[in-house]
Amino acid sequence: QVQLVESGGGLVQPGGSLRLSCAASGIITSVFNSNAMAWYRQVPEKQRELVASITKSGTANYADSVKGRFTVSRDNAKKKAYLQMNSLKPEDTAVYYCNHLNYPTSWGQGTQVTVSS
Repeated sequence: QVQLVESGGGLVQPGGSLRLSCAASGIITSVFNSNAMAWYRQVPEKQRELVASITKSGTANYADSVKGRFTVSRDNAKKKAYLQMNSLKPEDTAVYYCNHLNYPTSWGQGTQVTVSS
């Protein structure tokens, strides 16, 4: 069973930075390495939003709202994905989740990001 554990969230002031981590377990490394990963975020009573993705080869895509501010990366050997978030805005406040882009599995608990002064 694939398990996804997000971490790194917290309270940060506008303009600050956070780095989120996603650790995958219960999956063969070669399988993890062959699939795109993605970061999503969700606020109460809103649809889960795709904010960033990264292919097996490292090609990244971003939602317009985060372009130029967020950077997604991955470490295949460690079966981890990361989301570096800079120049954070209050609008970025949400619970952030990771998952496989094309073959999503069970959602983790997510990690709360709160941007407020």
